[in-house]
Amino acid sequence: MATLPFSQYTYVEACKSQKREDFIQCLNNALRFFGGVPVAIVSDNLKSAVTRSSKYEAVINKTFKDFAHHYGCAINPTRSYAPQDKALVENAVQLAYQRIYYPMRKMTFFSIEALNEEIQHHLKGYNNVLFQRKEASRKELFQSVESSLLKSLPQSTYQVKEYARAKVQKMGYVYFSADKTYYSVPYRYIGSQTQIQYTSKHVEVYYKNQRIALHNRVMSKGAYITNKNHLSSTHRAYSQWSPQYFSDQGGKIGVNVKLFMTGLFLQGDYPEINYKRAMGILMLAKNYGHERLDKACLRAVHHDTYSYQRLKNILSNNMDEHEIEQENHQSHISSHKNIRGANHYQ
Repeated sequence: MATLPFSQYTYVEACKSQKREDFIQCLNNALRFFGGVPVAIVSDNLKSAVTRSSKYEAVINKTFKDFAHHYGCAINPTRSYAPQDKALVENAVQLAYQRIYYPMRKMTFFSIEALNEEIQHHLKGYNNVLFQRKEASRKELFQSVESSLLKSLPQSTYQVKEYARAKVQKMGYVYFSADKTYYSVPYRYIGSQTQIQYTSKHVEVYYKNQRIALHNRVMSKGAYITNKNHLSSTHRAYSQWSPQYFSDQGGKIGVNVKLFMTGLFLQGDYPEINYKRAMGILMLAKNYGHERLDKACLRAVHHDTYSYQRLKNILSNNMDEHEIEQENHQSHISSHKNIRGANHYQ
């Protein structure tokens, strides 16, 4: 239950427990109901709000403090055993039992959503009841005075954050144990200890209180979630590898090298096996030059052989310097009327 101090405009919601997640969700809903954010929230001393209560300086729960930072308001917990610090909401609790709970006491609900729907129905009437002395309802007072004093709501509601620690691995990823997934961070942080803050939607990685990575959360176990800007130049080059990439690189050397690369990847179902071979072929251009490699590829394509070792043998034995011999497909058997040919045996 939440109420505003001047108008006593009230919000009521039923939830499953007083756990942190339920408490924060109710607060989110209350601020959406009011349509704005107050300067300060006076909370009770439940564990979801206060880690250690004190008459003078209470220690606020980290999640609740993060919630206040998100909405730009202050948290002012009440003192222990001091109901006068929250007298307005204590009075609202008694009135809510009389005007909301009492009419519903004999009703049966099969879901918390249905219960809250009925609460909202009675709450509307509760906020529209006229005060005897003010000749105005809670809603009218809220709309005429307090609504304009509330700060605007942020675009997104606050999501409860969880925390974990992880070391950046040599490959430039942190292991997120909650989902058993990996998230990339800038490669310069390799070997550093980081803190992971995560919600149901996002995963943030912090180093010395500075956010160094933000990813959408992916629940797939073993997945690698990568931001290409985090990769080093070497890793970025690896991520670009594909049959088309090597075909294009071969085309920069010569037409026949491109044809050879195309044939190399056509002969296997799993292209990653040929990536090292393709890199080796491109390196041959440094040792033998573009022109000789192009001629060697011409000879290899002519004989329909796509092998790094065969191509290297052609170059090392200077076979690329010789003209390609045209094969003579004429049969050594002379023509004869008794020779019927393969078409006869069908």
